[in-house]
Amino acid sequence: MMNTRPFNAYLDKLNEVTILLPKHYYDGKSAFFYIESGHDVTKMTIVEKQEFEMMVKYVCHISETPDFGSVHIILDERLMRTDLQMGSVIRTEEFDHLFYYDGELGAMYSPEKTNFRVWAPTATEAFVKFKERSDSPLRYITMKRGPRGTFEATLPEQAEGYYYQYQVRINNIWHEAVDPYAKMVSVHSEWARIVDENHMHVPQNKLPPFSSPIDAVIYEASIRDLSVQPESGIKQRGKYLGLTEEGTQSPDGQPTGLDYVASLGVTHIEFLPFFDFFGVSDVDASVNYNWGYNPLYFNVPEGSFSTNAADLYARTVELKRMIEALHKKELRVIMDVVYNHVFIRETSSFERLVPGYYFRQGPDGMPSNGSGCGNDFASERKMARKFILDSLEYWLTAYNLDGFRFDLMGLIDMETMQEAVKRVRAKKPDAVILGEGWDLNTALTAEKKATIQNEQQLPGTAFFNDRFRDSIKGSTFQLFEPGFAFGNRQLMDHAFAAYTANVGCAGIDRLFHSPAQSVNYVECHDNYTLWDKLEACFPGDTLQNKRKHRLATAFVLLSQGIPFLHAGQEFCRTKHGVENSYTSSDIINQIDWRRRGEYIDQVEYVKGLIKLRKSHGAWRMRTEEEICHHIVRWPSNVDTLSIWLKDVGLYGAWHDILLSFNTGASISSFILPEGDPWDQIVSGSIVGTTPVAKGLVTGYIDGFSCAVFVR
Repeated sequence: MMNTRPFNAYLDKLNEVTILLPKHYYDGKSAFFYIESGHDVTKMTIVEKQEFEMMVKYVCHISETPDFGSVHIILDERLMRTDLQMGSVIRTEEFDHLFYYDGELGAMYSPEKTNFRVWAPTATEAFVKFKERSDSPLRYITMKRGPRGTFEATLPEQAEGYYYQYQVRINNIWHEAVDPYAKMVSVHSEWARIVDENHMHVPQNKLPPFSSPIDAVIYEASIRDLSVQPESGIKQRGKYLGLTEEGTQSPDGQPTGLDYVASLGVTHIEFLPFFDFFGVSDVDASVNYNWGYNPLYFNVPEGSFSTNAADLYARTVELKRMIEALHKKELRVIMDVVYNHVFIRETSSFERLVPGYYFRQGPDGMPSNGSGCGNDFASERKMARKFILDSLEYWLTAYNLDGFRFDLMGLIDMETMQEAVKRVRAKKPDAVILGEGWDLNTALTAEKKATIQNEQQLPGTAFFNDRFRDSIKGSTFQLFEPGFAFGNRQLMDHAFAAYTANVGCAGIDRLFHSPAQSVNYVECHDNYTLWDKLEACFPGDTLQNKRKHRLATAFVLLSQGIPFLHAGQEFCRTKHGVENSYTSSDIINQIDWRRRGEYIDQVEYVKGLIKLRKSHGAWRMRTEEEICHHIVRWPSNVDTLSIWLKDVGLYGAWHDILLSFNTGASISSFILPEGDPWDQIVSGSIVGTTPVAKGLVTGYIDGFSCAVFVR
């Protein structure tokens, strides 16, 4: 091993070596260079020379691609030696083509032996370092180079529960890495562990097919937040098992946790990340709080949600029990996945096993940082894409999940997302796939990003509709800028477009080509809650703020597209003015079951809206053509947006439906469309399918409220 290098040499293409001679080294001059591979020494051709202030750069052509499994030496005219390091060759398409491996990776267990396989194409040596127990002496197995950049080894003994890491030698430096394909890790994620998947089995509940994403009502929650408050009545607070407990109640006798979410009528619960993440202690979760967007090991359940993170199987079995408890209540589970970045690039297993490959670099050679977390995962590279696809398939099948929410999806390349949708739907056709399609500054060309702007190439994917959010709630980034539901009637045209899922029928620029692509929301885990924004804009006006809150939520639940609620939104959730609570305490983030009791009228209103949405297909039109054909804007006064769902008898019991959203403080009235008289089923805080008034020709809408008329 060379401890000091007189100069540096890098393989930057399969047949191209870049050599950097410092000016203090013979003035950076050499007339020629050789490459030594084993016993062969070959002269290289200098094709480019470039002089810089501190060094001279030489680009040399070699006739044959060096063997990646061997050490190669570069010699200058003085026969001074340096090792050939792996340079930017790893980011070339030729490298991807040469080393793409389509087989199984990780630790493959059987009672008689465990086979290990890791992808490390630029390594020249590799070992498996392992121990039987956490306090056992270390043992080593030499790995042999296999096909397409893999290294393999077999441990011929019963190794269930063993701890292991990989050691690889790259550019004459030894790196240690936890297996990125690990399915279990030790406490604090320092070692991978070998598991017998037969001991991770939990019986799965098969739900009936789900007809369309448009029939979904998504409820976003944190596993911890739902059960951590002492008043929840839940025993395993903040844990997977807390959401398996039935019959739990708050002090006022109302259901909490699992029973409560099921009672709302939502169809899908979308959990914030529950893969292994940095930021919360596995041993004492109460010490820290974190949402979980700091990925460590993507295929391992988070330890802090487990009752015993040190137990080999507890976190997996408990998570599976939670998922199946939700399935028994006919609730489907969406996993929030964060494949766009890792917690720390430099110490991640990806970087240690194949330095420079798994992360994007900008034009300046520095790590791309569209994520804002210091790195962007290079999903466009074949083995990075393979990891994402393998991971999705593993979670989908092993944990019986029902969909995925892609964090910062715009950082993932288009081809990977298209293939992800294809793979997921092949195994579960009714899976719901949604993501954040923001256009962020990453080292991908615009047409290759999985962004809203490229929605036509992702017809099977839904996007968070920020136009909907900002039209109804107001600007996310300007706290005091009000939206339509806050009384800003200047946004009425935008609100009408939002109602149609921004498919292009409303005279506003099209955002989507299908309502199944629009996730309609006014609140999620990010940014101010709807209630906190209302309280900032209209401090102390509790009565009117409750009405505005109801109005905004009604707009979400009765619009075309996919409605999305943030847990606690139904009872005016507050985070006490904290905009970004990703590391705030439980006091800020927990679901407050006492507040639920105080705002029970709001809860009942939301439950009624969900039931109403399910009762008639006119709120769930499948195509742009249907929306443009059946939806008519009906004239009302300056504060009121009225929308006529015309000739919709094909979708349900009512032939016509008219929704009216009053953004003024006073009662609004207007003439209903002529013909048969109308019945009113939604008025003020009352919602249902039974008329509260019959035989109407004039519609009346309370201030800051929604009204629904049918006939």
